[in-house]
Amino acid sequence: MNGPALPVALNIPVAAPAVRYRPARPRDVADFAGWARLQGGNPPPRPPEDYCSCVPENLRLGVGRRGVSRASPGNDRAVIEQAFLAEHFLNRELSWLEFNARVLEEAEDPTNPLLERVKFLSIFSSNLDEFFMIRVAGLREQAFGDLAPQDYSPDGLRPIVQLQRIAARTQELVAAQYRCWNESVRPALAEQGFRLLKHDELTGEQRAVLDRFFVERAFPILTPMAVDPAHPSPRYHNRSLYLAAMLDRHTGLGPRHLFAVVQLPQVLSRLVPLGQGDDLSFILLEDAVSARMSELFGGFDVLSSTTFRITRDSDVELLEQESDDMLRLIEKRLRERARGQAVRLEVAANVSEDLIRMIVEPEEIKEGDGTSDSYSEVYRIPGPLDLTAMTELLRVAGREHLRDAPFTPGPPRALSGRAGEDLFTAIRRQDILVHHPFDSFEPVVDFVSRAAVDPNVLAIKQTLYRTSGDSPVTRALIAAAENGKHVTALVELKARFDEANNVSWARQLERAGVHVVFGFLDLKTHCKLSLVVRQEGNVVRRYVHLGTGNYNPTTALVYTDLGLFTAHEDMAADASALFNLLTGYSQGHHWQKFVIAPGDMHRRTIELIDEQTQRAREGRPSRIFAKLNALVDYRVIEALYRASQAGVPIDLVVRGICCLRPGLPGISDNIRVRSIVDRFLEHSRVYVFSPDEEAQIYLASADWMPRNFYRRVEVMFPIEAAGARRRILEEIIPAYLRDNVKARILRADGSHYRLERAAGEPPHRCQEELLYGRVGPPALAEQLAGQHTEPQAEPAENGAPKLGEEVTSR
Repeated sequence: MNGPALPVALNIPVAAPAVRYRPARPRDVADFAGWARLQGGNPPPRPPEDYCSCVPENLRLGVGRRGVSRASPGNDRAVIEQAFLAEHFLNRELSWLEFNARVLEEAEDPTNPLLERVKFLSIFSSNLDEFFMIRVAGLREQAFGDLAPQDYSPDGLRPIVQLQRIAARTQELVAAQYRCWNESVRPALAEQGFRLLKHDELTGEQRAVLDRFFVERAFPILTPMAVDPAHPSPRYHNRSLYLAAMLDRHTGLGPRHLFAVVQLPQVLSRLVPLGQGDDLSFILLEDAVSARMSELFGGFDVLSSTTFRITRDSDVELLEQESDDMLRLIEKRLRERARGQAVRLEVAANVSEDLIRMIVEPEEIKEGDGTSDSYSEVYRIPGPLDLTAMTELLRVAGREHLRDAPFTPGPPRALSGRAGEDLFTAIRRQDILVHHPFDSFEPVVDFVSRAAVDPNVLAIKQTLYRTSGDSPVTRALIAAAENGKHVTALVELKARFDEANNVSWARQLERAGVHVVFGFLDLKTHCKLSLVVRQEGNVVRRYVHLGTGNYNPTTALVYTDLGLFTAHEDMAADASALFNLLTGYSQGHHWQKFVIAPGDMHRRTIELIDEQTQRAREGRPSRIFAKLNALVDYRVIEALYRASQAGVPIDLVVRGICCLRPGLPGISDNIRVRSIVDRFLEHSRVYVFSPDEEAQIYLASADWMPRNFYRRVEVMFPIEAAGARRRILEEIIPAYLRDNVKARILRADGSHYRLERAAGEPPHRCQEELLYGRVGPPALAEQLAGQHTEPQAEPAENGAPKLGEEVTSR
C-alpha cells in the first residue's frame, strides 16, 4: 500500500532550526480588529507576533483581502519568527492547483459514468475561473500594485514567481483538460448519440433548423460592435463569450479595415439543438453565429475571427469602505465587480496574432516577453471555450446508465424506528448526529419549519451563509415571523458569489418582520448555527443545530457534511451567547463547550496538538486525526511537525490545499496526508485528538487557515454523546482511511499518487460504503475491479509542485 519512493531530485533540508526570516513586505494586523469584541469572558490571547507586533503603530492599515498598502507611512520590513525552513512548506496556490488536477483526473477516469465525467470537466473549468478571479487577481496586485499579502507565506515564493508557476502549470492542465475532451469524452458522447457538429457537417434539414433559430431567436438579440475612434472598445463582461473579427469593407460606410466584436448573449443556450426527440445533435452557439458574421456586418468581408473570453478580478472588497448601510454597500460593490481588471484571456487555439493584439492591448493583459519577471495571461484553447456549458448535457432526459446510480438519503438512525415521535422530543432524549448526504437533510429543514408553526416555540435564531434559490429554511423563518415568533436571522452578505442571492433574501426577510442583521464589516460570519427557544410547561428549553455545512438542501445532496442536534444546556447557553455577540456585541460569556474564532480557536487548536506531543514524549498513547478542506496556517503546521517529531501518529484527510509536506525525514515522518475527490464534495471538518478511548472529538465550520482563525466568526464544538462518538470513530473515520479507490496520497514534493491495491485486496470506496453500506450498490465491485490503480507519473522537473477550496469556502 506504500507509494513510490520520493524522487531523488527532491532535496529538502531536514534540519529545523529556529530561524528569523525577513519577508519582503509587512504583515496585515487588521485580522485582529474584531478580537476584542469576540473574546467574551475569556482572557484575550496575545496575537501571534507575525500578525501584529512587527508592524509599527502608525501604519494606516487597509483591511481587505489585499492586505497592507506598501505606500503607507512607517512601512518597515517585519521580522517573522519561523521555526521551520521555507522548504518545509508547500505553496498555497500551487497546492490548490493540485486539487483541481485531482478533479480533472475524475473526468479522465473511464470507470466514471460518462455524464459524470462531463460534470467533472465543468467543475474543473468553474474552479479555475474562481481561482483566477480571486487568488490570481490578488497575487497580481501584490506583484504589480501597491499592496502586501494578507497572509504571511512561509514557503517564501515571491508573488511574481507564484504567477509564473501558476501560468506554467495551468497551461499544462488546460492542455490535459482538452485532450480529455477531444480524445476521450467527446468521442464517447458521440457513441451515445450526443453529437456536437460543426457548421460544415450539417445536413440540409439541420441547416434549415439552424436558419430558423438564427432569424427568429438569435439575430434580434445579437449586437454587432465596431471598434474604431468613433466606437471605443467595449468593456468586455467578466467570463462572457465574444466573437472577434477582422473585417474588410467592400461596399458602403466604414473604414477600409475594421476590428469588430459580437457578444454571445447568455439568454441563449450555448448548445443549439438541431434535432427532436432522440436526436441529440447540437451546434455551439459561437459556431452558429460565426457562420453568419457577414450578415451581422453587412458590407464587410470576414478575414479572420475567433471566440474569446476574459476573466476579471471579481473579489468584492468592503473592509476599507465606510458605510452606514451594509446592504447598500454590497449592492454597490456588486455593480462594480464586472469592471475589475482583466487577469486572463482565453482564445481559440488557431487565432491570429493581429486579433490577439486588438484584445490584449486595451485590457493590458500580459503576454510574456521572455524576461525573468514575465509570464503569459493568454490561454489558447483547442476546443470550445468554457466547458461549463457542457453541463447542459446533464439535463437531457434519460440516459440513466451514463450517470451515477440514484440514491435517496434515509433518516438519521436516531430518528428511524420511532414513527410519530416529535423531533424536539427526540433531540431532548439524545444528541443526534447527521451525516449528509448519507442522512437526509429533511430533519434540518423540519427543525426550522416545525418550529415556525409550533405554538410552544417562542423564538428562532438562525445564521445564513449560503442558501438555495428557493430556500425552505428561509421561507420557514418568514412563516415563523408571520406567525408571531421572535425571529432573528444573521445573513452574511459577504458570502463570495452568493452576495446577490443573500441581498435578495435579506430584503424578503425584513419585509416579513424578521430581525435581520449582517454581522461585522471586518469579519465574515461563517459558523452554521440554528437555535429554537421553546416553552415546555414551566421550563423554557433551547434546542440547537450546529453544522459543518450550509443550510442549503440542494448542496446537502452533493456535499458531505456533519451536523449535530442537541438540547445540552451548556451548548444551548453558548449558542445564545454567540447570537447575542453577533447581534449586539454582547460580551462577558464564558464559553462552556464552543471554541470560537476569531479568538480562541487558533490557540486551542495548537494546544490540542501540543497535548498529543506531550503524551508521546511521556510514552503514552497519542493520536491526531483531522479531516478538513484546507491546511494552510503555518503555526498549526509547525505544531503538527513537532508532534510528528515526538512520535504522534497523524492522519490527515485534506480535500484541497495542503501546505504541509508529509514524509520529510526528521520532520514529518509520522504524518500521512490523503485527499479524496469523488461523487460528493468532501466538505465536513472533523478533528480528533487522542486514541479512541480518550478521544476529544470536535466538528467545526472552520478549516485550519488564517482566514478561518482570524477573519471569520467560526465555531468548533465537541461531540460527547456515546452513540455519536462511536459512529465517528468506528464508522466514518475508518471509511475514509480505508478508501483505496478514490484516495490519493500526498508526497513531500506536493504531487499525489493513487493507492495501489495489493493482489486480492478488495476495493473500498468510502462514499459508496457510507451511502450503501459495506456491500455497495449492485455493480460496484464489478465496476471497480478493472479500475486503473497505478501510481501517477512523477512530477515535472520544473521546480514547482504539481497541481491541487476550493477557492471559495463553502
